[in-house]
Amino acid sequence: MEMAEELILLDDWLSMYGMRARIALAEKEIKYEYREEDLGNKTQLLLQMNPIHKKIPVLIHNGKPICESIIIVEYIDEVWKEKDSFLPSDPYERAQARFWADFVNKKIGDVGWRIWGGKREGIEEAKKEFVEGLKELEKELGEKAYFGGDTFGFVDIALIPFSTWFYTYEALGNFKVKAESPKIIAWVERCNQRESVSKSLAREKDVYDFVLSYRHSHHLD
Repeated sequence: MEMAEELILLDDWLSMYGMRARIALAEKEIKYEYREEDLGNKTQLLLQMNPIHKKIPVLIHNGKPICESIIIVEYIDEVWKEKDSFLPSDPYERAQARFWADFVNKKIGDVGWRIWGGKREGIEEAKKEFVEGLKELEKELGEKAYFGGDTFGFVDIALIPFSTWFYTYEALGNFKVKAESPKIIAWVERCNQRESVSKSLAREKDVYDFVLSYRHSHHLD
């Protein structure tokens, strides 16, 4: 790859989806320009680069946009092959990894949003679904170090950013992830030993403060 490449990440530091892109870029040791977006006042560049969803993250590679976090992670994996792939080489195992990443989007991402961004009366139901999702993931993890086995990979990148939101889910849903899924917490601690993860994740407290002010301004409590 030539050095003349231009790589920009439009992101929001607290976004679990943005964190996926940051971890993937860090794992591959790729230099890029980070641009924080104010989602209450989106830049022209964001609207131009992601006209359909108008959301972050967007990876802009030599002027061309790649949208949606999981697609960005796959793109990074396909373009920068010097480092190990995030996905297994076997097509069946690759399909399984994609299945679980999609599961994370739906059962942790979408359900988690109903806890932090939903009405108070819907939280209890969402919490039950969230815990069920974690237990399924815990089963899939089993005794492995990572979802990818011995190597930190695609499903790990998809899920680990949500760990920075666990405290918020717990506070609003009145439960403890460690009590429900201890193996997931052990896995989180393992992932956090990687610099690519620890330097890419937001602080739990910052997430929680943001969510409290979001809920307040949207009259959700």
